[in-house]
Amino acid sequence: MSLKPMKPLPKQQVQVDLKQADTIKCKECNNYLFIVSYVLKKLSAVMSPTGQEALIPVQVYSCGNCGNVAEGMLDGIGFEEEKEKDSFPSLDI
Repeated sequence: MSLKPMKPLPKQQVQVDLKQADTIKCKECNNYLFIVSYVLKKLSAVMSPTGQEALIPVQVYSCGNCGNVAEGMLDGIGFEEEKEKDSFPSLDI
């Protein structure tokens, strides 16, 4: 039994043919170019594990033409409920 550290095995690169992958298009305008956007979530000090208020950026992709956020990107971040309220809190900077 050797006490020398073992070298990690080199990772094999998988060859993927992107012609076989589906291209996502905006459901509003059929554009296929998206840009990185952020939804900002404000976490109260009561809910924060650090006990301090926190501003949390959640990365999403939005249409580069009309700004529509790609389907499924807002799932699970609580954005659906806020949309129904129709009153977003503003961030005082």
